[in-house]
Amino acid sequence: MATSDKQNTLDYINQMFPTEASLSGVEPLMQKIHSEIRRVDAEILTAVRQQSNSGTKAREDLAAATSAVQELMNKIREIKTKAEQSETMVQEICRDIKKLDFAKKHITTTITALHRLTMLVSAVEQLQVMASKRHYKEAAAQLEAVNQLCSHFEAYRDIPKITELREKFKSIKQVLKSHVFSDFSSLGTGKETEESNLLQQLSDACLVVDALEPSVREELVKSFCNRELTSYQQIFEGAELAKLDKTERRYAWIKRRLRTNEEIWKIFPRSWHVDYLLCIQFCKLTRSQLVEILVSMKEKPDVATLLMALQRTLEFEEELAEKFGGGTRSKDAVDDSEETERSGNKSQTVSDIRKKYEKKLAAHDGSQHDEQDGQKDPSVPGAGFNFRGIISSCFEPHLSVYVELEEKTLMDSLEKEILEETWEIEEGSQTNILSSSIKVFVIIRRSLKRCSALTKNQTLFNLFKAFQKVLKAYATKLFSRLPKGGTGIVAAATGIEGQIKTSDKDERVICYIVNTAEYCHKTCGELADNVSKMIDAQFADRVDMSEVQDEFSAVITKSLITLVHGIETKFDSEMAAMTRVPWSTLESVGDQSEYVNGINSILTSSIPVLGSLLSPIYFQFFLDKLASSLSPRFFHNIFKCKQISETGAQQMLLDTQAVKTILLEIPSLGKQTAGAASYSKFVSREMSKAEALLKVILSPIDSVADTYCALLPEGTLAEFQRLLELKGLKKADQQSILDDFNKRGSGISQSTIMAPSVVPSAPNTSIAPAITNVASSPGAITSREDVLTRAAALGRGAATTGFKRFLALTEAAKDRKDGPFRKLFNG
Repeated sequence: MATSDKQNTLDYINQMFPTEASLSGVEPLMQKIHSEIRRVDAEILTAVRQQSNSGTKAREDLAAATSAVQELMNKIREIKTKAEQSETMVQEICRDIKKLDFAKKHITTTITALHRLTMLVSAVEQLQVMASKRHYKEAAAQLEAVNQLCSHFEAYRDIPKITELREKFKSIKQVLKSHVFSDFSSLGTGKETEESNLLQQLSDACLVVDALEPSVREELVKSFCNRELTSYQQIFEGAELAKLDKTERRYAWIKRRLRTNEEIWKIFPRSWHVDYLLCIQFCKLTRSQLVEILVSMKEKPDVATLLMALQRTLEFEEELAEKFGGGTRSKDAVDDSEETERSGNKSQTVSDIRKKYEKKLAAHDGSQHDEQDGQKDPSVPGAGFNFRGIISSCFEPHLSVYVELEEKTLMDSLEKEILEETWEIEEGSQTNILSSSIKVFVIIRRSLKRCSALTKNQTLFNLFKAFQKVLKAYATKLFSRLPKGGTGIVAAATGIEGQIKTSDKDERVICYIVNTAEYCHKTCGELADNVSKMIDAQFADRVDMSEVQDEFSAVITKSLITLVHGIETKFDSEMAAMTRVPWSTLESVGDQSEYVNGINSILTSSIPVLGSLLSPIYFQFFLDKLASSLSPRFFHNIFKCKQISETGAQQMLLDTQAVKTILLEIPSLGKQTAGAASYSKFVSREMSKAEALLKVILSPIDSVADTYCALLPEGTLAEFQRLLELKGLKKADQQSILDDFNKRGSGISQSTIMAPSVVPSAPNTSIAPAITNVASSPGAITSREDVLTRAAALGRGAATTGFKRFLALTEAAKDRKDGPFRKLFNG
């Protein structure tokens, strides 16, 4: 017995007999359990007996079922045999009935065919009589009946009688066709007014044509259209009217013809669309005649005449598209037509035509309309045939004179705007751009709108190229307005422009030019996008303004560089004043020198204006260029001074710190400090070189080489020699120091002096390796801290004047890898 069963049993006993007193009920419980066991045994015995009896009965039932299945199969075989016998009997009975049925069917078919043949013979004879008497209305109905009867004899085409009837019917249709064509030949000759029943007879004849083959209707309509256009061809091929300025009369002729014959042409069924097909033929003929006129002209056509003819053609095509193709015309186009009729074509000038074109929609599709109806069914109006461009596209190869005139007009307008340009900004303007740029683009947009109303093919692309020329010319005009340097004998000999002098007005003008060039750069891109959307797809990929935008980018770059050069020129006098200060004879250190005040005055008068006019990105570019010019220039200007005493060096240190402070305040002065971090870092680094140079001048003679190597690791031998001259050493005294310096050559860069206007393109090397090299050379100072202590002590004299003590060496030792410039433009 499992542990769990044992545990359950114990639990049950404990539950039944929880106390010792309850044990008195054990006997009754035992009797009850024995009684239950006897009952269960009796049920089991009964179930076993029943199972035994049911097994015997199941075997008996299975045997009975097997016997029944066998009996069923026998009956099925018997039924199948009887069915086969019945089928054979039915076939024998129906064999003769089937033959009779086929005979009846053949007799019925024969009788029906003979009856239809009789009807066909009678109908053909009646049709022959109707055709001879030209009873078209009855003949049309009879044709329909004969056609239906003939369709029943398609299987009997080889029978001689049927062949004879078909040939007779064919000849009758030919007679009807000849009669109809003969009667229609009198239409338009005036007989319809003399013979009152002629129109009714022709209307009935149309019913006959509809009953004949579709090719007959096409032939009749084509013959009618050709006959109608014969007089047109003769009239407008004559010497008098075969001219470009008579183009409008062509369209007046066809419209008058349609209007005059509207009532007469009602004899044609509407489903024939005779007026529609006549207009298609007219357009094709007109196009071929106009092509011949344009090609045969010995000289280029007059622009006014050419544009007038093209405009009238476009208007006519639009009218046809409205009438037959569901086209829509704008209110402006209707107004244009009315205006033209009022003014008259002969009295209009080119300017009048252009003004009118400004109102037209740029929605005329003039591309690839040659023989479009060869691929699409032109018989149904609006089924794909496009009247727009069917005639006007022939003008496309001859519109070069129009483009030339537009280009000349644009160039003349540009010259006029430049002459009237004040190079000042109107009061209250928020854009700070020149008004001429806005006017130039307004003129270009008007020209584009005029041309897009005429064509969107090669001519529009040629005009776009004219826009490029005009905008490049405008960029050249802006460029030429920039202040130029001197072009004297020295400049011609050296190939270098002289100094650029700029006034306060010049600086404002330069800023206006920068903003204008930026506006033109942006608007050129928008212009190209607009043209690419409206021009045909085959030219869209070739619409590009990148070259023109490059021209304006070059103007921006040159303008900003000119601005920097102009301020550099203003500093010339202050730099010269700095070299004229008697640095060797100064007795004490005082306030900052006058040239420093001059530098401050120049910047405080120019920078606020520039900051207010230039955008942040261009002001930052200006700052970068200015920093790369002024800071190195101040450093190299120290070498241009004469001998500098210790007091002079301390005064110059004070001036250097003042100049550094002035330069660092330029972004705040211009109220544009967003991107000034790199500028400030570069100015601090470059001005620290000047401070380091002055500290070397202040250093004792015995340690000057060590201090120079520590503070100016990129210095050259020439600079070091010039520094010794600034200290007042004679040639003889310099030699030993130079020899000692040469021994440290492995740690000193021998590069040339950096030009003041060049932006550093590579990060400067760290000072630590240079100091290490210096310390390893013979005679070098063994402790870097010793060098730093000595260099810091050199500025203490200047600190007694109340200015902040310089920490020049630590400034010079800062990381030089943060280049302040972003190359916004090439060059």
